[in-house]
Amino acid sequence: MDISSYVLLSHEQALRRRMDVVSNNLANMTTVGFKREAPVFHEYVEQTDSSVRSAQTTSFVLDYGTVHDTSNGGFQPTGNPLDVMIDGPGYLAVEAPGGEVAYTRAGFIKVLESGELATAGGQKILGEGGQPIAVPPDQAANLSITEDGTVMGRDGPLGRIAVTVFDNEGSVDPRGDGLFTGNGGRELAAAETKVRSGGVEGSNVNAISETTDMIEILRAYQASQNMSQNMADLRKRAIERLGRPGA
Repeated sequence: MDISSYVLLSHEQALRRRMDVVSNNLANMTTVGFKREAPVFHEYVEQTDSSVRSAQTTSFVLDYGTVHDTSNGGFQPTGNPLDVMIDGPGYLAVEAPGGEVAYTRAGFIKVLESGELATAGGQKILGEGGQPIAVPPDQAANLSITEDGTVMGRDGPLGRIAVTVFDNEGSVDPRGDGLFTGNGGRELAAAETKVRSGGVEGSNVNAISETTDMIEILRAYQASQNMSQNMADLRKRAIERLGRPGA
């Protein structure tokens, strides 16, 4: 296989990666709190033959990962006064099944039988200082959440939902269970926090944009395949010429 075939192969692998990301975005178009992803590629430049002064450099495509689009999704009313949407950057901190801290933008909130606030998946929501928010049994039916995340009971505040932001969103990675892991996060103060109660954040995926990207990827892949076929035809004709007597 010559160098041009390797270059085309790296390009097609990048297109396949782009298609995987676009397909995942479309599949999560209705997932609450989902942030669309975009692939990131780097150029890898290699000297084809260092012994030849006039040798050309060759560029390959390298998959460098994905980044999240942090723009807000639309507000979806649920009728549950405990459900919240973070209006701005940040994540709700939760206690993951293994005991570690994880993060989510899906603001479905309920009260566990133990009296603690939790997500729809049962992960305890962490308040200020990384502690769960406990609700007395006689106040579970009279809860509300203010704009700064304070959980109000019949007799006053019971705690404040922590909103954690990351200066480097690249450190936030999906776990595969609807939660994220992240390093270097910091809790926002009450004055910096803004949440909307009574609903959740929808996905920020734009179906038209993603479908357009999918069409462009398919066309680019077809063009790459045509180029590969043309190169194969050229090689075949060259071999046939070399095989002719007196060629």
